[in-house]
Amino acid sequence: MSLNLAFFGLRQKPFNPTPDPAFLYASPGHQEGLAHLLYGVQEHKGFILLTGEVGTGKTTLLRTLLSRLDGNTASAFVFDTTLPFEGLLEYILEDFGVAKPGESHAQRLFALNNFLIERQRAGQNTVLVLDEAQNLDVRALEQIRLLSNFETHTEKLLQIVLAGQPELLDKLNRPELRQLKQRIGLRCRILPLTADQTRDYIRTRLRIAGATNLGLFSDVAITRIAGYSGGIPRLINTVCDHCLLIGYADQIRRVDRRIVEEAIEYFEEGERRPRKPRRLLHTWGRALVRWALAAAGAVLIGGAAALTIAHRDALRQVFDLSTATLSGLAHAASSFLRQ
Repeated sequence: MSLNLAFFGLRQKPFNPTPDPAFLYASPGHQEGLAHLLYGVQEHKGFILLTGEVGTGKTTLLRTLLSRLDGNTASAFVFDTTLPFEGLLEYILEDFGVAKPGESHAQRLFALNNFLIERQRAGQNTVLVLDEAQNLDVRALEQIRLLSNFETHTEKLLQIVLAGQPELLDKLNRPELRQLKQRIGLRCRILPLTADQTRDYIRTRLRIAGATNLGLFSDVAITRIAGYSGGIPRLINTVCDHCLLIGYADQIRRVDRRIVEEAIEYFEEGERRPRKPRRLLHTWGRALVRWALAAAGAVLIGGAAALTIAHRDALRQVFDLSTATLSGLAHAASSFLRQ
């Protein structure tokens, strides 16, 4: 465990940029999207479309979908959609675990068809997920549409999930892709989080990461994060992660508005604002006070010692006189008691 996690009482990093399904925040939009994806795959709907702005959590939702599929569903997940279609087909076959797919385009298509038929006969399902699908060109999208022709008289052999940014919708509206658009059986869209959902999102991730103090970010800090991020989970993660880093550096356990502003500046400018003079002055001031008190104590002790040495004869007379006085008083008291 890193030092900053222990400082905040966390077991793991709450704001990692990776699409970990364990950290999925189920907003109403995400719940609806996941329900659509599961339904479309399980009911053999063919093409399913998922869209959302950059950083809204599409990939996390897709990973969650794959983690919730039963053991009878094989999947291939393509994240590099800049590949030409031949590269995509080769990657898909490899991810499905198809042995000896052949060298030519026709041989690879036969290999995929045979694979899908064998799975359908065994009562198994197969799903292909294409993330960042807005990067696919028109020709590649048309080739992918042709993959949906692998079917029986009653059902599709391959379920295809197209996930991408809103630009994908613009692409699907092009006349040359109208056949693909008509085949889309289900559509779902993820929206940015509201301010209240942003607060719940942050606290949900803190709870999953093991935090015992879900108020680690003040309400004012969360409001600022929500305003800056526009409810985009990826931006929320980035700012919150920077906040924890700054809080640890300053040894402050509760993130306030000032730390959020520093984190945003660090994110925008690439470097952290220098520490404020006030804070340095405060630190130096406390050190100066401690030094002054120690010095004053030393002066007092030294002065007392000097006085003791300089007037030791006078002090000795005082002590002798005191001793004689006490002895006289004791003698008088003893005589009084004997009477």
